[in-house]
Amino acid sequence: MRARNGMNIQIFGTNKSFDTKKAQRYFKERRVKFQFIDLKQKEMSKGELESVCRAVGGIDAVVDPKAKDQDTVALIAYLGADQKFDKVLENQQVLAQPIVRNGRKATVGYQPDVWETWE
Repeated sequence: MRARNGMNIQIFGTNKSFDTKKAQRYFKERRVKFQFIDLKQKEMSKGELESVCRAVGGIDAVVDPKAKDQDTVALIAYLGADQKFDKVLENQQVLAQPIVRNGRKATVGYQPDVWETWE
């Protein structure tokens, strides 16, 4: 990984998420500064969620099928795209973690192979 001063990394997740901790360690080990946003304290804004969905191929990609809140996960599966987005925005406990953003790029889950390619 080259020195990447132009990166603006944001990690969305919770302290309980093992993969979120691994993501933080990944960037720390490479001395890449990042901002950690604890979803328990501050939810993603509509704009942030829209940007991530565009980067990862839609709302379905950000929903964790194994989330604790199985009722909401099941409900989201049956909704139309617009309703789905609003429901996820209101129920961010179903987001897969971590969500890592770098400007317009984003990943869902632990994706070091992708982060390695980021400038």
